[in-house]
Amino acid sequence: MHIEFPDKLYYSIGEIASAFNVNTSLIRFWEKEFDILTPRKNKKGNRCFSKKDIENFKLIYHLVKERGYTLEGARHIIDTNQKLIKEVSVIHRLEAVRAELVRLKDQFEDIS
Repeated sequence: MHIEFPDKLYYSIGEIASAFNVNTSLIRFWEKEFDILTPRKNKKGNRCFSKKDIENFKLIYHLVKERGYTLEGARHIIDTNQKLIKEVSVIHRLEAVRAELVRLKDQFEDIS
């Protein structure tokens, strides 16, 4: 799943939820379940997610939603298996490259 975010320092929980097509309650739940999700909170108490938080959320999303791990299994993999974390990072970068290539292909088709 390739998701692009605008270039900002922080993102709201609503932006994350709409980008991943999940409920905000799932994000709040995973925040409690996984120590690697640590969004800042502003004075109002709204969560502000950094790019690192988004990368961690992508990792959790990939393990739980795409690969079908349980929350406990995903936690175990995140804690013990750094190789898989790097593999998921490479997968996301390749998806971004593929999305760009598809966009360019569509542009060339529109020209001809």
